[in-house]
Amino acid sequence: MLVFLIRRLFQAVLVMLVVTLLAFVLFRYVGDPVTIMLGQDATELDRQLLRQSLGLDQSSVLQFWNFLQNAAQGEFGLSLRQGQSVSELIKDRLPATVELSVVAAILALFIGLPLGVYTALKRNSLLSQAILSFSLLGISLPTFLIGILLILVFSVQLGWLPSYGRGEVLRIGWWSTGLFNWDGIKHLILPSITLCLFQLTLILRLVRSEMLEVLRSDYIKFARARGLTQRAIHFGHALKNTMVPVITITGLQLGGIIAFAIVTETVFQWPGMGLLFMQAVQFADVPVMAAYLCLIALVFVTINLIVDLLYFVVDPRLRINLNRAGA
Repeated sequence: MLVFLIRRLFQAVLVMLVVTLLAFVLFRYVGDPVTIMLGQDATELDRQLLRQSLGLDQSSVLQFWNFLQNAAQGEFGLSLRQGQSVSELIKDRLPATVELSVVAAILALFIGLPLGVYTALKRNSLLSQAILSFSLLGISLPTFLIGILLILVFSVQLGWLPSYGRGEVLRIGWWSTGLFNWDGIKHLILPSITLCLFQLTLILRLVRSEMLEVLRSDYIKFARARGLTQRAIHFGHALKNTMVPVITITGLQLGGIIAFAIVTETVFQWPGMGLLFMQAVQFADVPVMAAYLCLIALVFVTINLIVDLLYFVVDPRLRINLNRAGA
């Protein structure tokens, strides 16, 4: 187990180094930060002084080393558009993205998993067919269209829910949340539904497919022959053995929720990392783009590591194979 963990950590560090190199190339060679910050009318002396202060007069290797050290500390310089520290901008926007992503992930998991089990166990029922038909819409429709339709129905026509912004938030230190008041919750409903819908339907159909395959296996037939109850067969044997591929896909999708919250945050003007990244792209704010790239890579690497470790909790066969390989 320890060898496996060390190997995975080494791979994670290697991936982060490659991503940091890509972020450095983006930071260093896409556009001229001096021109962006000073404008076209600046004198050559002003340009030279700014280059020295930014460290752009150093060699590329030394610049990358400094960039790597700063990135490890969460420092990516100043935003070219807003003139603020990128780390401060991220600290201000991160709570909104985390809150939206966590709520969307919880909805996708706690709705998609039971519906997947139900549609597998009651696959010929009318309700099961209706759920599967609805899931096709969730997979087929693009996220921005789902968001626009929800705004049209629940905000414009019915006037039940707000269509943009985060609403009233409570600040706890540097963290902010809208989960402790009704206004913040109302603003969260439509974006979280929009963001979770694709992941929900994907989990639903994946659980159903894996569950149907497991229910046809020999050991399930043997469990029925032993006289076990349907509850024990379905949830003690079948569901447990469907969890390995479900954990894999779900883990990647949870990372995707954070990475691809850009569209949802743009549609609903949700003040999170995704909206910050879109504004950075529009104004070629390279430090913010580089920071976002490193942050999303760190999220995916962390989630993949957690998923790999969860395999050993869910599937004892992996622990046995690893012990044999270590022996």
